[in-house]
Amino acid sequence: MALAVVRDLRDVWPPATAEELEQFETDALAGFVLARASAGLADGTIRGDVGHLEQMRSWFGRPLWEMEPPDADAYFGKVLRASPSGTRLGRSQALTTYFLFLELRHKVEIHRMTGRVIKCPIDEMNRPRGTKDAALRIPPSGPEVKTLFAGWGGELATCRKFASTARNYTPLS
Repeated sequence: MALAVVRDLRDVWPPATAEELEQFETDALAGFVLARASAGLADGTIRGDVGHLEQMRSWFGRPLWEMEPPDADAYFGKVLRASPSGTRLGRSQALTTYFLFLELRHKVEIHRMTGRVIKCPIDEMNRPRGTKDAALRIPPSGPEVKTLFAGWGGELATCRKFASTARNYTPLS
């Protein structure tokens, strides 16, 4: 087996035009929406994430993949400084998810078109505090459940309305 000459393909591809970059940005966002829908997210959740991304894009004025940590610092530290923590957290999570999508699916293409190696601008230093994870729910203990049902059973004798009586009778039966 002989060695072959390796040729750099970047010399063959012309730089992307502004029109091509705009079209690619639209296609990437559409692909993000489709990927999130195929992951089973609700339409409202996807719409919220896209809304966050569009607001950041309009503030930034350039494609989001050009955003660097100092830009994220300026956005979250100045523009959203007075916003509720949930807003800052939602936008940072949407941006982080979008960059993860871009890195997984379009990293090579973005590098070919722009020469940029994309990296999420949200890091350990500028990540907004807070969490939207569901709170831990601990089920009631056995005695608490018995007290609940005993209370419902005791109210059956004094209920005046049919709906309340039916509501209490159903779990007791």
